[in-house]
Amino acid sequence: MNYGNIKKNDIANGEGVRVSLFVSGCTNHCFHCFQPETWDFDYGQPFTAATQEEILQALEPSYIQGLTLLGGDPFELSNQAELVKLLRAVKARYPEKNIWSYTGFLLDQDLLEGGRRHGPYTDEMLSYLDVLIDGPFVEEKKNISLKFRGSENQRVIDVKKSLREQEVILYLE
Repeated sequence: MNYGNIKKNDIANGEGVRVSLFVSGCTNHCFHCFQPETWDFDYGQPFTAATQEEILQALEPSYIQGLTLLGGDPFELSNQAELVKLLRAVKARYPEKNIWSYTGFLLDQDLLEGGRRHGPYTDEMLSYLDVLIDGPFVEEKKNISLKFRGSENQRVIDVKKSLREQEVILYLE
């Protein structure tokens, strides 16, 4: 897996001050994507054990609320194995920190069992998430007044409640 950027004091991609990892690779190719360079799976640099440790150290300060995964798309099948290792390590070291992720795929159609982006690591990856912003960016539904998302079709989902209730439960309307 490659990544394009790590932001260590991000306030735009989730609640509070966060560490954000921008992974490489996305097959959604949303029209007017804010980072089309990340569509390329080879963009950026390889994600290594040193990269993981850099992220873990960046999460250490008490003012950091958690980690956000975005991209590219964290739920591309080729990204999930590496990201599960990172999420395991984050939860082991910082159980109190929350984890958010963005994806152009839909939780209930693509990521759950039988979905087109459900693979051997998807269930475990979802189990570590607190919030998932799902759905592709749609230019015609762009709304700059929305919190944590760019278009009105995207949902801010409470993952823990959704998995428990087996239906999509929104974190934010």
